[in-house]
Amino acid sequence: MSEMDDLAAFAVLIEAGSFTLAAEQLGCSKGQLSKRISQLEATFSVVLLHRTTRRLSLTAAGAALLPQAQALVVQVERARQALARLKDDLAGPVRMTVPVSLGETFFDGLLLEFSRQYPQVQIELELNNSYRDLARDGFDLGVRSGTLESERLVARPLLAWHEMTCASPAYLEQHGEPQTPADLATHSCLLNSHYSGREEWLYHQQHELLRVRVSGTFASNHYNLLKKAALVGAGIARLPSYVLHTELAEGRLRWLLRDYQTRSQPMYLVHPYQGGLPRRTQVLADYLVDWFKRSGEALDRL
Repeated sequence: MSEMDDLAAFAVLIEAGSFTLAAEQLGCSKGQLSKRISQLEATFSVVLLHRTTRRLSLTAAGAALLPQAQALVVQVERARQALARLKDDLAGPVRMTVPVSLGETFFDGLLLEFSRQYPQVQIELELNNSYRDLARDGFDLGVRSGTLESERLVARPLLAWHEMTCASPAYLEQHGEPQTPADLATHSCLLNSHYSGREEWLYHQQHELLRVRVSGTFASNHYNLLKKAALVGAGIARLPSYVLHTELAEGRLRWLLRDYQTRSQPMYLVHPYQGGLPRRTQVLADYLVDWFKRSGEALDRL
């Protein structure tokens, strides 16, 4: 035991008025408690108590030390309560809505990693490409892409993504690699049916806008399904950079037309405007911002 423990035991003993009661409160034997008091007296080279069979009384040294020992007990209890409040504040649910492709790409491993550090936080994750009113629908956090129009939302930059033209090595070996956007007209392209102008792909080079009419035999509104089609060699796809990190790093897809710029959009982590976030929500928000910063740096290295 430390001197602080012995001082606390001394304060408890005087409050209880007997070794028997104090030992019960401290969860030790009378003999152990007596030894701790004797050790405290030896440490300070004083006698703290007059011991009789019926009562305990303080010496002058004991009376001088008692307020300090009592203050120590109060501080320890305050520290215990503060930690309990912190734990309670971290415990509980956080509801979050994110785009489908982002959730499927990142959030399984990301949230598993987060949960190892903060097991008290219960995350409820909705994957949805539709606009959700966070305050009305009861969400604590959300991820939004593009321009934010609502003044009721607080936004933090999460990542900036751009569309990347890509295809599998097998497809390129069989059909050749396009060198300019115009070459795409002779290739089978995988179309995003979410966009009304899905058969027109736009590129920029040196302030010049290039419009290319493309065609193909497969279309989907689901980024990861388009990625799977590209992986099996079904055609050339245009996909958000954030869904391609692993496939590009492993060489299963190749980035085409790198000298031509494509559509780019920022993505934000948002929450309803309010005075302060619950600690569990703030911890998750900070974690997400840091995680995507590290992920973006890794993608930039490609």
